[in-house]
Amino acid sequence: MAKTLLEARRELALANRIVASEGVIDAFGHVSMRHPNDPGRYLLSRSRAPELVTPEDFIEYDLDSRPARDPGVGQYSERVIHGEIYKARPDVMAVCHHHAPAFMPLLATRSDYVPVFHLGAVGGIKPPYWDQQDEFGDTNMLVVKPEEGASLARALGEGWMVLMNRHGVTVAGTSVKDCIFRCVFSAMNAEYQVRALCIGHSVASLTPGEAQLAGQISTQTTGLARAWEYWSMRVANKAGGLKAEGGKTARTASKLTPAVKRKAAKAGTPRRR
Repeated sequence: MAKTLLEARRELALANRIVASEGVIDAFGHVSMRHPNDPGRYLLSRSRAPELVTPEDFIEYDLDSRPARDPGVGQYSERVIHGEIYKARPDVMAVCHHHAPAFMPLLATRSDYVPVFHLGAVGGIKPPYWDQQDEFGDTNMLVVKPEEGASLARALGEGWMVLMNRHGVTVAGTSVKDCIFRCVFSAMNAEYQVRALCIGHSVASLTPGEAQLAGQISTQTTGLARAWEYWSMRVANKAGGLKAEGGKTARTASKLTPAVKRKAAKAGTPRRR
């Protein structure tokens, strides 16, 4: 069922908070989604740490990464990453750019990512590398020019993840939830891969057949829904969790009646004397 714009904004705000909660993103990085009603636009937050993003923070951009109207707030300088990928790939519905610590040892040594456990298959086998230096020489490593974003999109090709040499990772998805699933489990796989390499043995990848079949776990089982529910509760259980419809915090804590509170108090730890 198609999402309303409000539902899309809520889902995208939660997605930003999930990748922060799961250690994929810190103060830097961003998650976007293609506009639910206009494929020629996308939604991306104002420049803000992802863990703080709310449904009201999103700006509508065209695929040239120009805001539909002056937002009057700071914007992410690397928004062309999103716009150029949406422009090149009509099948992409969400994009995440991150600098997950788990990936940094691989990116610093230009080592290939390989899936070492079943859920790591969402990152593919040896996804492409993109080195900004190849086409643009010395830069500050940020992807801020449309031609830089277009170059990155070409490197991504028909895949779902591209590694950015000494910078970070960009992940695409068929939906916001699919994109987040790929981000979290590819980062988990990268951590396992680096740990395994530290033991001193070669690391065996899933075979192409295994990777293809394991990559379907998120689409042909309840895995995606189960993971999203779990991540959502981890976000909601933090102070300042997202507000659900009706303005209530999205966490499942029942209200205690005064009688129950008195009973609980009597059963508690005795007061110190």
